[in-house]
Amino acid sequence: MTILTVVKDVCAAVGVMVPSTVFGGINSNRTMQEMLALANEMAQRISYDLRDWTALRAIGTFTGTGVQTDFPLPSYYKRMLLTANVWRSTDTQSPMRFIADPDEWLQRRISNATGYGGGEWTTQGGNMVIWPALGIGQTATFAYLDKNCVALAGGGYGDSFMADGDSFRLDERLLKLGMIWQWMANKGSPYAEPMGTYSDAIANAMGHDAPAPIIIGQRPSSAHGRVAYPWPLPS
Repeated sequence: MTILTVVKDVCAAVGVMVPSTVFGGINSNRTMQEMLALANEMAQRISYDLRDWTALRAIGTFTGTGVQTDFPLPSYYKRMLLTANVWRSTDTQSPMRFIADPDEWLQRRISNATGYGGGEWTTQGGNMVIWPALGIGQTATFAYLDKNCVALAGGGYGDSFMADGDSFRLDERLLKLGMIWQWMANKGSPYAEPMGTYSDAIANAMGHDAPAPIIIGQRPSSAHGRVAYPWPLPS
């Protein structure tokens, strides 16, 4: 479903003229300007604020040179995942320690603190700073959220809609329902019911986004059984 299709459905639901294009003549079309701004805001709100969606998770890896401590964050980096750590290749049993406070980071560097376990890291100036420096060929690996929530019609990804053929990387129905209730709220119309419909859809999507656990075991003892005992040991 393209952004044009989404906007058409939204316009039909909120009672404004259904367009043949979003971007064609947008500079003189106030309604489409508002629709586009709302689509971008809602797409980013859904993508960044609610969950670490599996479709937007990405892995970053830095490789050491022996002296480099500051590494530019990936160009598509939005934020770390809520439970993400940074793992040093030389210590796979415990993650590096994150130092959130810049004063603590400076104090530890000035005092020549050797680091905790596999080392320490922080972020500043668009870089991930790692201490001590990664040795030549050593790596630091982490999971992050990709900021690009839009699949561009011309190829690749972006963080906002640029053409009628662009599409939302997550469930387009969430975008449509979110735009409907927010448009109605912006215009002073009753929006409790459409917001409730959107909230139900979001909750359902979040519940199904995480992969279900895989259970290694024998056939359940009954049609309603979920786990069979005793468990055979995996080979």
